Amino acid sequence: MTTQEHDDPGDASSPTRPGPRVLVVGAGIAGLAVVRALRGWDARIEVVDREAAPHGVGAGIFLPGNAVRALRALALDDAVVERAVRIERQRIADHRGRVLFELDTSSLWPDDVPTLATSRTTVHAALLDDLGDAVVRWGTSPVTMVRDGPGVDVTFTDGTSGRYDLVIGADGAHSAVRRLVFGDVGLRATGVRAWRLVMPRRSTEPVWSVRLGRGTSFLTIPVGEDLDYCYLDVTDAGAGGRPGGPGTTLAEVAARFDDTVRATTDGAVVKHTGPLEEVSLGYWSRGRVLLVGDAAHATPPSLAQGAAMALEDAIVLGELLRVTPSIPTALREYERRRRPRVDRVQQQTRQRDRTRGLHPAARNLLLRTAGPRLFRANYRGLGARA
Repeated sequence: MTTQEHDDPGDASSPTRPGPRVLVVGAGIAGLAVVRALRGWDARIEVVDREAAPHGVGAGIFLPGNAVRALRALALDDAVVERAVRIERQRIADHRGRVLFELDTSSLWPDDVPTLATSRTTVHAALLDDLGDAVVRWGTSPVTMVRDGPGVDVTFTDGTSGRYDLVIGADGAHSAVRRLVFGDVGLRATGVRAWRLVMPRRSTEPVWSVRLGRGTSFLTIPVGEDLDYCYLDVTDAGAGGRPGGPGTTLAEVAARFDDTVRATTDGAVVKHTGPLEEVSLGYWSRGRVLLVGDAAHATPPSLAQGAAMALEDAIVLGELLRVTPSIPTALREYERRRRPRVDRVQQQTRQRDRTRGLHPAARNLLLRTAGPRLFRANYRGLGARA
């Protein structure tokens, strides 16, 4: 076994020791945002990712105002904004395309913060573009983690090992860090299967548009001059309670809508498909190991808050580590500060999904009469700084 020799761990506040050694597990949006947010802390950062190389995971990404504000805080907004579409309206319709309500995105976010849509690859590439002194080791993931007082001993799949002052699990809903340190806890199936697709752009309107069927939804968002991102899902109940049975293929679910949706899905490229899951934990840190992003609080995409929460996690963590005398104290303060906001996002996501799951007649009546008010309530409080 090849062993990496690491210096003795120590807090950032100690002038007699080198900067803390930090391991970030996961080189997705959450992990790379952490790397960027930790600048100025004088930490030595190593990133590992199970994938063999960077790749364009997912398809499109919708960035509400709080996500755009977080990009600005990380000095990433220019790299993303110049390639993004500014979404001006959100439109909700029934399965036939009859509009239930519309609202301007400017009414949801204060201070003229735009709402954007782009490819997920654009955001990921912007984060990868400038990692400072951090090193990414691709095709590597942790095998064991042993917490030993002031340090965390980690062995990896490539045979190396090392001791770290802080380990950050940013490795998604199926987090290896969570499994190794917290156990098989927190992950829950939502009973929804989703397809993410891309296709040539069909409209010049800068509109986020969703159609709601019985146990199904179909979303389209322009994410570039020539590209639309499409999202289609179905609940287990909407599929007759038989996952994988009739009604759970892309074509069969699309057939519940009109010819426009069927034609869209016929001509689209499927980028990803699978069940939606949620992660809910009573705590996100144990000693010097912390979970961030989807590893800590994965949420279905109904509010489009996954990337926003991950970016905010990174910003708050960076702020606290720079000013707090000890790492464990910073992690406790991080959770105290982040927990209410994340809990609200998960609660509002569940509430929106419950509304969507109503009988179509009741749901459509509710959205016609109270849709804008419900949407504003979903995002209430998120316009403020994280």
